[in-house]
Amino acid sequence: SSKIIAASWLSSRNSSSFNSLSLLHNNIPINYYTMKFFFLLATVTSTATAFTTGFAPSVVTKSASAFSFTLNAEAAAATTNGTDKKKVIILGGDGFCGWPTSLYLSDQGHDVVIVDNLSRRNIDTELGCDSLTPIQSPSVRVQAWKEVSGKDIKFVNLDVAKEYDLLVQLIKEEQPDSIVHFAEQRAAPYSMKNSKCKRYTVDNNVSGSNNLCCAVIDSEVDAHIVHLGTMGVYGYGTSGGEIPEGYIDVILPGGREQNILHPAYPGSVYHATKCLDALLWQFYQKNDNLRVTDLHQGIVWGTNTPQTIRDERLINRFDYDGDYGTVLNRFLMQGAMGVPLTVYGTGGQTRAFIHVTDTARCIEIAINNPPNAGERVEIFNQIAETRRVRDVAEMVAKQTGVEANFLPNPRQEAAENELDVSNKKFCNLGLDPITLDEELFSEVTEVVNKYKHRCDPTKILPASFWNKKRAEECATLDPTSVKVEV
Repeated sequence: SSKIIAASWLSSRNSSSFNSLSLLHNNIPINYYTMKFFFLLATVTSTATAFTTGFAPSVVTKSASAFSFTLNAEAAAATTNGTDKKKVIILGGDGFCGWPTSLYLSDQGHDVVIVDNLSRRNIDTELGCDSLTPIQSPSVRVQAWKEVSGKDIKFVNLDVAKEYDLLVQLIKEEQPDSIVHFAEQRAAPYSMKNSKCKRYTVDNNVSGSNNLCCAVIDSEVDAHIVHLGTMGVYGYGTSGGEIPEGYIDVILPGGREQNILHPAYPGSVYHATKCLDALLWQFYQKNDNLRVTDLHQGIVWGTNTPQTIRDERLINRFDYDGDYGTVLNRFLMQGAMGVPLTVYGTGGQTRAFIHVTDTARCIEIAINNPPNAGERVEIFNQIAETRRVRDVAEMVAKQTGVEANFLPNPRQEAAENELDVSNKKFCNLGLDPITLDEELFSEVTEVVNKYKHRCDPTKILPASFWNKKRAEECATLDPTSVKVEV
């Protein structure tokens, strides 16, 4: 099939490029892909050679010096004429991944309903650390989206883990084709902070997933569940080779060959809840023929997407603290502020990464390719590439001139591990993933420079420890010692 190569927005390198994009979106009734093509004509991009030292990516990837996507023209046309439009409820749609995904799906023409109890905002208050970016209230966000896109997004304040009857009623009223489940406490460090946080993470995450399954059954709506899981369900380096997508071939006693769910090997309470989720999906699919797709996602990086930059009120959240800040975003924030990069242990941990823009694109691919009733749970590895943490730190240090600071590791984990992961399913369905690139780092750096006055430097160092031994090893860390360049 024919392909269109279009370079989308790179970053707000100057106000004229940002205003050009805003003007296109606000005044020209064109679809998303056409917009990206026209913006290419108005944006001057530079090409940077990606840093290639370190752990070689073992997955199907695409290196990009801008937000460059390879798009199937026929699929884009089908989206434009409305043949693939769906009603989608997004649980946790106010969060770091949920909000840009909601906007992306709405931009693609899907009818989106956001459900969120705003628990992540409450945790900001609990930790005394706001998003680096000034995120607006849900009502302001959806109104801003209406103004710039002409599309409506409905917001419902509902606790999936506690307000079961309201969840069932909502599903009956909305009759969704798909329900995307982001509504879980998502930070491993927070889940290990203390007994209260451990218990909350289990209660919220597992109860929410179980309630969702029961609500779909009780509502008698044949909704496809798409769940955002984590690569952490596999553990790291425990398969003895490439990690397959969800299921693994084994030989049982007597030489019997079976294809079974990959064994779980969680590294935190948060990861344990995702393993429990995976068992719930398996049970309810077998027992009630629920249609479920489980997405084992890598570490998300990046901040904005082509949708969130259309208005300041749409900006995505940016977490930089030791509990919620993802490793690459933390490094980029620290580099921009002149803070030594906080590398835990030897930095030999190999992790999977994905850009936040690809998160949204993967969700749409999943909802457009549901399993049939009676088919086993579909599982995708939602990643772009794997990299060793110290190599990622070296990339950021090279770009920012800030050195890496190797700290005692607050986590109970192997000092070094390999990670070989299959991501063929998404790529076979058209995903051309964005990989780590210094040009893309610039977008995050510019966001940090714009809002660095909002940073609380005492929140940068790790504040959650996996056990007493780790806490003792990190006892010399002084949060007040961190100084930032203003």
